[in-house]
Amino acid sequence: MSITDRSIRTIVAVVFFILYITGMVTGALGVILLILAAVFVLTSLVGFCPLYVPFGIRTYKNPK
Repeated sequence: MSITDRSIRTIVAVVFFILYITGMVTGALGVILLILAAVFVLTSLVGFCPLYVPFGIRTYKNPK
């Protein structure tokens, strides 16, 4: 996972968290966004997204 991918995931997670905390998104959608935010942060920290494997997506360009 590239640095850009990790950064975007972290920014989106922060936005989701802020939307929930400020009350702009509540209920089931708010909970879903919090779960997505947690997944985004976790995959950013680990540097691996399991959903990329079946689709063959690689955002990290390995220098040769």
